[in-house]
Amino acid sequence: MPRIFICDDEPEILRYLDKLLQATGYTVETFPRGSDLMMRLESAATMPCDVILQDVRMPDIDGLQMLERLNKRWPETPVVIMTAHGTIDDAISAIRQGAYDYITKPFPKEKLLGMLERLLDHRRLARENRLLREGMQRGVGGADAIIFRSRQFREVYDLTLQVAESDANILVMGESGTGKELIAGALHRNSPRRDKPFVSLNCAVLSDTLLESQLFGHVRGAFTGAVMNQKGLLEEADGGTLFLDEIGDVSPAVQAKLLRVTQEKDFIVLGSTRTRKVDVRFVAATNKDLMNEVREGRFREDLYYRLNVISINLPPLRERRDDIEPLARHFLKASARRMKKGVLDIDDDAVQVLMQYDWPGNVRELENVMERAVILARGTVITIGLLPLGARREPIPALKETTHLVALDEIERQHITSILKETGLNKSRSAEILGISRKTLDRKIAEYSLMERSTA
Repeated sequence: MPRIFICDDEPEILRYLDKLLQATGYTVETFPRGSDLMMRLESAATMPCDVILQDVRMPDIDGLQMLERLNKRWPETPVVIMTAHGTIDDAISAIRQGAYDYITKPFPKEKLLGMLERLLDHRRLARENRLLREGMQRGVGGADAIIFRSRQFREVYDLTLQVAESDANILVMGESGTGKELIAGALHRNSPRRDKPFVSLNCAVLSDTLLESQLFGHVRGAFTGAVMNQKGLLEEADGGTLFLDEIGDVSPAVQAKLLRVTQEKDFIVLGSTRTRKVDVRFVAATNKDLMNEVREGRFREDLYYRLNVISINLPPLRERRDDIEPLARHFLKASARRMKKGVLDIDDDAVQVLMQYDWPGNVRELENVMERAVILARGTVITIGLLPLGARREPIPALKETTHLVALDEIERQHITSILKETGLNKSRSAEILGISRKTLDRKIAEYSLMERSTA
């Protein structure tokens, strides 16, 4: 919830506002003197609140001078002046010096709460507009766009914007293909570290030695093949954000070294003995139940809590169906532009099929389906015939309509078989659509003897 700082030398005002705003759901800190508020603000690395309610006349510091200091140091944080009827002129002067608004004592709670709600909505919209402008200036397009219409993802996005301004480590959880790296990018772009590097590493695709080398760097001769010094991604991300995708696949040895970095803010380059300091915000992501991994002894509990200061859970696409159509149209435009094809629309029947499909590969699978449809399209409209058989098939929930019960592994076998046929037995492409690694797909193929069945 939004955090509000209140500064007033009248104890009864502080008690009243503290009780009222906390009951409404806000987080509140109160300060009886202006110097106390300034000390709290100046001791923080980033702005620790969303709104400041400040009395215009304080016994230890001039309210207008304090407002001037606040506006110079934290210009994006709105200040609301509280004033008695006899000091309206002071309030008007404060508005001229940059205060967001003023409210006179005694104030009705409805007026105060309405003002705060409007103020916070305005601040959120201004922040989103700034992000949009920055994205347009950087030419951010298909790969970085966050497209949604659903209430479920709105809640995720609002939480992302809220926690981005802190320096806390974030754990992003969700199935493969739900957009965890996009959320990590949004966290970085909306943080005080936005002008510093955003560095991404997929932990699942590297061996322990290569993962350590990528993270910490190495000196020449540290291991076989280390023919020169190499800077690690921790140093590359210094001052910025390091995104560790698939953190649940990291070995215990690497986990121990990561724990040191999160605790001590330093590390040792492979093959060296010298400690190096680093200032990095960690955003980690996983499609595993990491708490279960902790219980099973496969993931360190102390590292889990270091990385999971705040968690963001991404719902699968099947649980936010209102996002399917806008995402499909976004991917259509991006693919058509990239391939220089005049595909402009999706017909209603095709949209209906897309909306009914369960999307086990989530947003990534939808992107692949739309790219394939654009490639195959000969006209300007995507029709049902251009969709893969997997998407055209009756969704799995229809199994509930029959008394013929099917085992879960049989459903999995049928789905993997269908995707393999659609891709012409292209394993890499099939793994990408399914949202699993190539190694996992190979294991499933062997388990179900799928290649033999497909070629029979």
